[in-house]
Amino acid sequence: MFPVTSPSTERRDAGFTILEVLVALALVAVVIVAVGSVMAGNVRGVRALDRHVALTQATRTAMATAIPPRDQLAQGTSSGQTDGYRWTVDVSPLGGDWTVSNADVAWVPELVRVRVRSPGGAISDIRTVRLMKRPSE
Repeated sequence: MFPVTSPSTERRDAGFTILEVLVALALVAVVIVAVGSVMAGNVRGVRALDRHVALTQATRTAMATAIPPRDQLAQGTSSGQTDGYRWTVDVSPLGGDWTVSNADVAWVPELVRVRVRSPGGAISDIRTVRLMKRPSE
């Protein structure tokens, strides 16, 4: 059999020095701070994404409910509020003179601008073109 020997505690290289322990603790502290910083950045990013998704959803809701059907669409401004999100819908003529003399056209293009402001101040501004019944002359 092999003789059993216990490790010597009287040798100078038998353990860690206080300096080595302090360096190891400092490295661990730096790694923990770096991981915490990354996690905090991720939390901020998730919150910003959540606010953006909520604003987009409020804009979609405003477009679906605030813009009347094409046969009831009229020029002018309407506004309202839903869940703290304020919306405004502006209907105005599109561009220059779209009327064609002596033309038998039942519909004319109108610019529809939907603006939604979140409770935090972010703004969504969507513009689209809708066909509107031509006013009878």
